[in-house]
Amino acid sequence: MMKKSDFLQKKIQHIDIKAHHVADLVDAMQGMAYSARDLARAAEIYDRMLRDPECGIILCLAGSLISAGLKQVFVDLVRHNMADCIVSTGANIVDQDFFEALGFSHYVGEERLRAGMDDATLRELHIDRIYDTLIDEDELRICDEMVREIADLLDPRPYSSREFIREMGAYLEREGKTADSIVLEAYKKDVPIFCPAFSDCSAGFGLVMHQHTRGERNKVTLDSARDFYELTQLKIKNPTTGLFMIGGGVPKNFAQDVVVAADTLGVEVPMHKYAVQITVADVRDGALSSSTLKEASSWGKVDTAYEQMVYSEATLAVPLITGYAYERGAWKTRKERRWTSLLQQHALMA
Repeated sequence: MMKKSDFLQKKIQHIDIKAHHVADLVDAMQGMAYSARDLARAAEIYDRMLRDPECGIILCLAGSLISAGLKQVFVDLVRHNMADCIVSTGANIVDQDFFEALGFSHYVGEERLRAGMDDATLRELHIDRIYDTLIDEDELRICDEMVREIADLLDPRPYSSREFIREMGAYLEREGKTADSIVLEAYKKDVPIFCPAFSDCSAGFGLVMHQHTRGERNKVTLDSARDFYELTQLKIKNPTTGLFMIGGGVPKNFAQDVVVAADTLGVEVPMHKYAVQITVADVRDGALSSSTLKEASSWGKVDTAYEQMVYSEATLAVPLITGYAYERGAWKTRKERRWTSLLQQHALMA
């Protein structure tokens, strides 16, 4: 009879782009073909974003990236002024990053245990599976509860996801178990994080508990329209922007749409000047995740001078592209934008 501890033994190790030299390798890939050349051009475009003093960089995260070992990459992008804003699925931010910041871990599904790793057994042991990665469900419930506790302490009013996640960062500054957290680092650096579908993750369970226990009293709610408005204001105040998108889905569309949203407010802003997307989505399925950046140009969202699709799984491409940009060093002289402070100033003036 297998126990939970038989499965949860080997922790996922987060790759550190600071510890590896990849720039020469990526440069060499420019002379190759297919996805290698695409990846090299994407790395050059991301480096170009960092070197453009007018460019604000929006990092978009979709898919289970932190649980897969990419957390430290994104922490370093925030820490070293290589991302000014994050638009993400809720799972990356709450179930995975905030979860680990509470002291918990994701685990490798060991090869030697695969014979006994059927999903019915995992369910009985309260173990959740993300492909070949495992999570302790009981620990995840604690994460849900922490979200409820944060909500219970706030003034009962509508919040943008950006505001609520900032409160999560403040909580981690007091109670967190590690300094290497996207939520915590973004809080320290005034980098706003938006999760347009915030309830579609562990936060949703916490907020459901909050609303249930509040009964007829006023409650904390999430205002997705406010998310959209805030990100649109950032585009208006910083017209030159670049998108670095891992995966697609809601974060991709949300970040692209702010150009059109500004136009509906009577403000003309340029299309996103730079855009890189890493995806394995197939253009034949008609999904948003697979729609090309050139297609987005037809909507007036993305300029085509510096855009690149990279058809690759994220854990392969992201360390190479970000490692290249880190090693090239443009971040060393790049100014902080602290867009959260800008949004707070706008709220005071509104």
